[in-house]
Amino acid sequence: MKKLLLAGIVGTSLFAVSCSTVQKAKDAQNVRSEFLKMKGDWQIVSIDYDKQYKIKPFDEGADAQCFVGSHWRFIPNNYSGSYTLNGGGSCPSVIQAIKADIKGDTFTFKKIAEGTKAKQNTAGYTLRVINNSTDQFSLEQNVSFEGNSIRVVYNFERTGMDYTR
Repeated sequence: MKKLLLAGIVGTSLFAVSCSTVQKAKDAQNVRSEFLKMKGDWQIVSIDYDKQYKIKPFDEGADAQCFVGSHWRFIPNNYSGSYTLNGGGSCPSVIQAIKADIKGDTFTFKKIAEGTKAKQNTAGYTLRVINNSTDQFSLEQNVSFEGNSIRVVYNFERTGMDYTR
């Protein structure tokens, strides 16, 4: 009787663990499928925010308008990518490697400095995905400034799926 009870407990435990593992795998696949929708090359076509504030996104030291026309690439097989600011005028020329992820409507990314690994950088940015479709999406960021919350919306359009560059 004790052996039968022990076998039942072990069996139930194994079943519970396997179900948990299956659910985690499904959750991971759902996250991956959300990120796959963003696979490819994108361009920021506009940035909406209260123009009375001077916004300098993502600690680049560049005005938000320098990001209009910037090129973003998302590679879902390893959650990597990059963004490129074109430069010109008072805008710097920047090529920045990133690690990005999406869970539901939350998009996160962190900048990866050359010669470092993603796990060495714990700081990053969290934005909310809005207006997501096949060829365009927007990311919303709320920035705190002197007790006010400033809503910044980055509007992206797909430019391609080319990974040869």
